[in-house]
Amino acid sequence: MPIPMPVPGANALLTVTEEGDMVVEKNVDVPLKDGKGLVRANVYRPKAPGRYPVLMTYGPYGKDIPYSSFHTPSYNEIPDEQKSHNSAWETPHPEYWTKHGYVVVRADERGLGSSYGYLDTMSDQTSSDFAEVIEWAADQPWSSGKIGLVGISYYGGSQWRVAARKPKGLACIIPWEGMTDYYRDRVRHGGIYSDVFVRFWWNNQVGIMQYGNGVKTPRRFHGWEGPAVGPECLEGELSTEELVALRNDQTVDNRVNRYLDQPYHNSRVYNLSDIEVPVLSVANLGGILLHLRGNVMGYMQAGSKNKWLHFISGRHDLPFYLPHYVQLQKSFLDAWLRDEDPEGWKEGPNAKKPAVSLLVRKGNPGFNSNEAEATFKARHENEWPIARTVYEQFNLTPSGGLTTAPVAEAGTFELEALGKADPISFEVQFDKETEIAGHPTANLVYSVKKRADGTAPRDIDVFVTLRHIGPDGKEVFYTGTAGDPVPLAKGWLRGSLRAINEASPVHKEYLPYREYRSTDVSYLEPETKYELLVEIWPTACVIDKGGKLVFEVSTGDTQGSGLFQHKDPEDRNESDLGGVNVLHVGGEDKSWVKVPIV
Repeated sequence: MPIPMPVPGANALLTVTEEGDMVVEKNVDVPLKDGKGLVRANVYRPKAPGRYPVLMTYGPYGKDIPYSSFHTPSYNEIPDEQKSHNSAWETPHPEYWTKHGYVVVRADERGLGSSYGYLDTMSDQTSSDFAEVIEWAADQPWSSGKIGLVGISYYGGSQWRVAARKPKGLACIIPWEGMTDYYRDRVRHGGIYSDVFVRFWWNNQVGIMQYGNGVKTPRRFHGWEGPAVGPECLEGELSTEELVALRNDQTVDNRVNRYLDQPYHNSRVYNLSDIEVPVLSVANLGGILLHLRGNVMGYMQAGSKNKWLHFISGRHDLPFYLPHYVQLQKSFLDAWLRDEDPEGWKEGPNAKKPAVSLLVRKGNPGFNSNEAEATFKARHENEWPIARTVYEQFNLTPSGGLTTAPVAEAGTFELEALGKADPISFEVQFDKETEIAGHPTANLVYSVKKRADGTAPRDIDVFVTLRHIGPDGKEVFYTGTAGDPVPLAKGWLRGSLRAINEASPVHKEYLPYREYRSTDVSYLEPETKYELLVEIWPTACVIDKGGKLVFEVSTGDTQGSGLFQHKDPEDRNESDLGGVNVLHVGGEDKSWVKVPIV
């Protein structure tokens, strides 16, 4: 049976308890203007009367699911002062922040957890609802009227989108490892569907939390299986058919919607330049397949005059809770929400607080270890990209080398499509210490061969990787999102979506701008050469004297892809893509990789 729409404002599920110096209001109603849904939030506030600045998260993972149940191994690793039974995955810890004079509001998105309505994550509806919840919080009797947003991943990416709407009361944001571009950063790398992660994320973290879903499901991650979790369903349960009718399923929507001019994707587009509040964008250099690009692009394109970019490393879930990073958050939030600013944030970038904190990744200390990450040191920079960057062009040679000299000899490499061939590698050894920091690009000249039956593939998927080899000949691996070993950087491109809009103000020589529209599709003709300019995600490292940079070219995912693989059989089908791709290097064929050297 359908669950009747709750009466907004009735607070039918509200409970209020006191825990030491903190008051916990669970399931506070937040009415929505369209009358078709109801958001419910948990409010954690200091017991002492007063008006306090508010820290808010709005998301899909269940405000009432304890961190300890959501991901037990991760919970066990974070510092004790950042965890309790009130802790929730990727969100600020209530006890810590209320102790420092903040209210913490944690809200379930419409259609998820305890919030009634239609589930449509990362949509225009999501951002509109979020803006309403911010404005609601700004008007509450316990609120100072100043709202700050801080959270990891989903709780970071949602900040960019809602900040562009300029809701009343929003005073600053800290998107911590939070993508900005749903299409380019998350679901369609270079136009290629990143289905493995979308499926894992939806089935393991979101679908199980749909409002009215009475089936409890354990989360599974890298061999770990947690306790069964799900929404409390205090107002009843929905049948399978009702649940399906009340959601947009990302695993379905992203398979059938391939282009940015389709309504599904176009409705998720917004302008970063509309963001005016202060921004502290925290980018993890190991997040080479999900959030890194978004944090960097967000910093570069946000309209705010007060914006900072802070690079970090480490596993996706841990740095946010480490003491020195909590202090970074607190100093920024204190400045913009409490007018307490001993560090000089309010004087603007490059006054007392440099605009960019670049993490200098030098050496090979290992991965997935806080001790290893601590060996990397921060260096202040005034801008990003760094003004003194030199984009060094390394030409691909028929012998598998990379050289800054012209390559007179022409050569070809044949690769079977759809990841059926081993990758091809090109390398250069450095005779002095060399620092890389910025946005690499690669220009590859490709053609497709006719098949034995006379037909030919009409498209090509290009996968490239940059790898760092130490002077000892061992690859330097960095910590990836899930704690897995990852290389320096990756990039992708679907050949039929190669069109570049050079007239766009966003387009840069080091950052080709593609619109990924259905009208941009231009399929390949057999035995014809095409130049494919591949955007490689930003990176930074120091290569020691005697170390090497390896440029790897493939037709499918290679080591370091982890959860973020591209394997959908419809998106990467034999008819369009199957066959032999030919990479042309040297002579008249300008295949190269440009590396940002500082």
